[in-house]
Amino acid sequence: MPSPTECDRARAAKDPRFDGLFFTAVRSTRIYCRPVCPAPTPKQSNVLYFPTAAAAANAGYRPCLRCRPELSPGATWGGEDTVQRALSLITDGALGEGSVETLAEKVGVSGRQLRRLFLQHSGATPITVHTTRRLLLAKQLLTETDLPVTQVAFASGFQSVRRFNAAFTEGCGVAPTAIRRLRTNTPVGVLKLRLAYRPPLNFPLMLSFFAKRVMPGIERVNADSYERVLGPVDATTWIRVSENESKPELLLEIVNVDPRTIPNIVRRVRRLFDLDADLSAVHSVLSEEPLLVRGIERRPGLRVPGGWDGFEVAVRAVLGQQISVAGATTLAQRLVRNYGGQRIDGPAGLDRSFPNPESLVDAPLEKLGLPKARAATLRSLASAVLDRRVGFHAGQRLDDFVGNFIALPGIGAWTAQYVAMRALSHPDAFPAGDLVLQQVLGQGKRLGIRETESRSQVWRPWRAYAVLHLWHLSGETTQE
Repeated sequence: MPSPTECDRARAAKDPRFDGLFFTAVRSTRIYCRPVCPAPTPKQSNVLYFPTAAAAANAGYRPCLRCRPELSPGATWGGEDTVQRALSLITDGALGEGSVETLAEKVGVSGRQLRRLFLQHSGATPITVHTTRRLLLAKQLLTETDLPVTQVAFASGFQSVRRFNAAFTEGCGVAPTAIRRLRTNTPVGVLKLRLAYRPPLNFPLMLSFFAKRVMPGIERVNADSYERVLGPVDATTWIRVSENESKPELLLEIVNVDPRTIPNIVRRVRRLFDLDADLSAVHSVLSEEPLLVRGIERRPGLRVPGGWDGFEVAVRAVLGQQISVAGATTLAQRLVRNYGGQRIDGPAGLDRSFPNPESLVDAPLEKLGLPKARAATLRSLASAVLDRRVGFHAGQRLDDFVGNFIALPGIGAWTAQYVAMRALSHPDAFPAGDLVLQQVLGQGKRLGIRETESRSQVWRPWRAYAVLHLWHLSGETTQE
């Protein structure tokens, strides 16, 4: 969290670069706001600052109806590894049915220690963080969609409308029906949600990255948007992501959705476009390297593209070993056509689903034109996922994931780091054996793996961003 003096200045300037990095609470109104709130500036003596919305809620403050804290971009809390991994698991729904003790066990600490760490870094307990996120999502759905209150309750993780009404009224100070009256006009059957980020974001550059790796039949990249189909093959959900040209936010359209899956969709879209990154923090570390300074000057809004599904990213990475991006796309298309599901209700041109591990574990993949060794690697990968020897769930330590992944035949350190970077959205993933990185850093000569790894240490924990900048500086977007 910024210092009180920095918070004062950012609040007075309504600086969007600080949006999500702290929240302003006003004693006289018992309301908390974003630093960009358009309401008249309160007296300094009435103001308190909190590092998170959950901390403000924990202190008894209610979210502002004007600046809408639910639209604030995400933020990291000091880079503490245990807290970040636990937060990733909470985002993935770990406390929807599980306990804090179970969550703590997953990240390797006691429940008491995890509560202490969360209070230290976020100002609130894990349960309060989880509850505040649910209520803010519900507030957004009530304001921006025409979903019935019952479906909003289920979408935000509540099992009964009665419990939802009570929790919402207590946390937000008003009943859900009062928020619903503030709803803007929305097309029937289409959910359109606003996903805020902290600028800058080079959305066209992100689309260009995805366009070169598009999975035909599953996703489509247009000049100004990204589309994808998901869900069961007999109940297809369609999404479209575009840019709001007037505000730092993306627009997410969702058609034909089970409300209970909305949090998962929002989470995946945010990771896909790296919306929770704080590039000012990233750039302050990378700016120690002159090469990266040049990259940042040329592409200040460059972020790390995520992946929709971990298994999908991993399969695609194996398909692309030692061949071009275009060649990998051709193989991926064959894989989807032969082993993916056929949708019966998808939009034109988006009528497939990606193969699941069960469909690949014994598949004769050599018939797709794959070398025997690579086909065997894909089958081993599918088997490892089914046996839970490898997983793409949130909250993993980078070294643990890489160690498990490279234990599979045909998987090297480069592939493991690349998958960690895109499937796990790990900000410190770094494929030191990448030829392009070695050549760009060597500026005329190729560095060795050990020297490349050593050179990267000062960029931690943001080495994945350095990778993207160096790839772009080479004139090659990536080697997949």
